[in-house]
Amino acid sequence: MDFRIADTFTDSLARLAGEEQKAVKTTAFDLQMDPSSPGMSFHKLDHCRDPRFWSVRVSSDIRLIVHRTDTSLLLCYVDHHDKAYAWAERRKMETHPKTGAAQLVEVREKVQEIWVPKAVGVAVAVTPKPILFARVPEETLLGYGVPPEWLAEVRRVDEDGLLGLADHLPSEAAEALLELATGGTPKMAATTPFKDPFDHPDALRRFRVMANVDELALALDYPWDKWTIFLHPAQRQWVERTYTGPARVSGSAGTGKTIVALHRAVFLARKHPDSRVLLTTFSETLANALRTMLRRLISHEPHLAERLEVHALPEVGERLYESTFGKPHIATPGMIRQQLLEASQKQQGTAFSPAFLWAEWADIVDGWQLETWEDYRDAKRLGRKTRLAESQRKNLWVIFDSVRTHLKTKGLLTSASLFKAITEDLVNRRHLPYDFAVVDEAQDINVTQLRFLAALGGRNPEGLFFAGDMGQRIFQQPFSWKSQGVDIRGRARTLNVNYRTSHQIRMQADRLLGAEVSDVDGNTEVRTGTVSVFNGPPPAIQAHENPESEISAVAQWLKDRTSEGVQPHEIGIFVRSEDELVRAREAAAKAGLPYKLLDDRVETLHGHAALCTMHLAKGLEFRAVVVMACDDEVIPLQSRIESAADEVELEEIYTTERHLLYVACTRARDYLLVTSGGPASEFMDDLVR
Repeated sequence: MDFRIADTFTDSLARLAGEEQKAVKTTAFDLQMDPSSPGMSFHKLDHCRDPRFWSVRVSSDIRLIVHRTDTSLLLCYVDHHDKAYAWAERRKMETHPKTGAAQLVEVREKVQEIWVPKAVGVAVAVTPKPILFARVPEETLLGYGVPPEWLAEVRRVDEDGLLGLADHLPSEAAEALLELATGGTPKMAATTPFKDPFDHPDALRRFRVMANVDELALALDYPWDKWTIFLHPAQRQWVERTYTGPARVSGSAGTGKTIVALHRAVFLARKHPDSRVLLTTFSETLANALRTMLRRLISHEPHLAERLEVHALPEVGERLYESTFGKPHIATPGMIRQQLLEASQKQQGTAFSPAFLWAEWADIVDGWQLETWEDYRDAKRLGRKTRLAESQRKNLWVIFDSVRTHLKTKGLLTSASLFKAITEDLVNRRHLPYDFAVVDEAQDINVTQLRFLAALGGRNPEGLFFAGDMGQRIFQQPFSWKSQGVDIRGRARTLNVNYRTSHQIRMQADRLLGAEVSDVDGNTEVRTGTVSVFNGPPPAIQAHENPESEISAVAQWLKDRTSEGVQPHEIGIFVRSEDELVRAREAAAKAGLPYKLLDDRVETLHGHAALCTMHLAKGLEFRAVVVMACDDEVIPLQSRIESAADEVELEEIYTTERHLLYVACTRARDYLLVTSGGPASEFMDDLVR
């Protein structure tokens, strides 16, 4: 007998209290081991449209709803007695007549009014909203997976009712209608005959066979979306395609770029049994998250882990350097800033600030590994638009060359010079350490890291695969990938279905960014066609008079979420810099919420909320998020604004600060609160405009 669980079951399980969840898990294990055991208390549900629904007693008030046949047992839902029975009475299991996929379909006549009520008051002329799908043929709607009994409602829905209707439809149908409504052309669901409707790709999104107790334990310990590492059927083509050069998938936050990268790495390891695959990103925090997801994805293929490595790019660089040249000694930013200051004091005729010298060093001289006066004189200085006369550049080069000489004399490296050394070594190697490199959050890799990746994967047409979002670039100045030997033109794809963030949060966060984002090479990401696949409460944007009232309001909001069943590890609290972390700690403490300060070493929260800066939140996700201390002069950060040398540089600072707030807000799945504790940032006005 096949033993399956549904996504509706794990979602409902997560909403129960801790002790209730433990009891449900025990019952689930007992059912898997022996569903015919006399100890199992099955009860036939008499008022259900589907006679195959049964309830299983967990405790005096908790009931587990199962779909039971001679050959399978499916865990569908769990809740308190009356709510569990009500859920079952409104559902039936069907095989879609056109697509052949198994679907849990909500019974139409049991559904309460789903349309958004209109306000009643003084009579005014109201222009009716256009009906969205009136002219779409029924066969087309069926091909999207719309259940037959919902066709009439779909054919008469307008834009006000679409999101409400989507909540009642199977996910493949809801996503297709949302894409169609926003001007896209959805793909038809697969119609290849399947012997078992549970084997259809759309069914595999929501039902999963549990082969053994270990697999069931894993499924019950993680939320459905985190455990399955689900790859949407429409994304599979970008994972399994044969490319003729470097390729990139992009898309706004929550569209599944990381999942595509993860599956691409696993696909390459499976396809090429003798290959070594590197899955990498720019920070150790993100690499830790990738390792966790990879373990879940290949838990039953441990042999793949022997050839599929996950490392942050800085770690990869240091490991390869040490294996070739010996242990590297990296100069700290503080050491370099001191050397820049001392060299500038010795050089007469220089009036540039320490902030300018550091930025010019980091972004231009060291960032591009310029070695001679001629290199610096001719540098195009993308992202550093300050006009410099040749005499000024000569004086500056004396300072920078002095620092370079000092570092070399002391045997010190920078991260950029380390990557330059290993890149030059790779060019001369016959055998490379990896056959393929898959890079997540690629928008924030720097020049020397990209040159390294080009040398690492450039000999293989499929050697490089990137995933990233230009709208989330928060660390690096823009530069031309093509000029560094990585040309993705013709092999770039933008994902536009958001699986992680509710429609309400996505719409609010998108106000921080433009309708499209372009890179230096002219590749453009259009953001207007993105759709979210589920609804949620609207985000709360609150400006408070002082930090004390902000802390109290945040604490109350956190108490409200936890009382609704949100677990501590499902909560993230973010601030712009370490200076504001004290507010986050006080709010969590006042709410009685256990927390951990997140850094590169924290791999799991173990029942604690995450507190960190917005930069460290990159790549993470939480059910509920608070973005605190969005005060004037905090975001955008005043010290960055004061360091701008001209208007162009100031614009770049504003852009990356907007990206940073966007990143923080889009870590939220269901709940978002954005607050200030004093005069509010101008970006908060943008969020509510």
